[in-house]
Amino acid sequence: MVRVIVLGFVLLTMGCNGPLPFMSGGALAGEDQPAPSKWTFAEDYGVVQLETRPEEPYSVNIAYTLVDGRLYVNAGDTETEWVRHMEANPLVRLRVEDVIYRLRAVRVTDSAEISEFGAAWTSQSMFYRDPDDLEEVWLYQLVAR
Repeated sequence: MVRVIVLGFVLLTMGCNGPLPFMSGGALAGEDQPAPSKWTFAEDYGVVQLETRPEEPYSVNIAYTLVDGRLYVNAGDTETEWVRHMEANPLVRLRVEDVIYRLRAVRVTDSAEISEFGAAWTSQSMFYRDPDDLEEVWLYQLVAR
């Protein structure tokens, strides 16, 4: 029985073409498109797949937030694995549905921009912490390469 469960899990992860809901994955597959100048194709917030570490792809499902057509990903005050990857190499790939965008992650340190993002972020859920209340913030804007 254990073998069947393990085999099923292996087949599931191999066929997903990206990260599972609570597990990271490898390289993302999809159709390459140039990055838009403004991210108006999507809702103001949602979930996408982010691939970091081009030399050994690492992908995760991640929440995004749009502010005036700019796309942000936020790790709050936690220096996650994907944050460490982007600090080492800011080149990332983002998959929205079946489209891949080649982007660059730019860490946001400007307090006014963090506050603007925070207003949009906290309006999405009462459980989201305001980045203005954090000592250190791992917030990134994803821009065209």
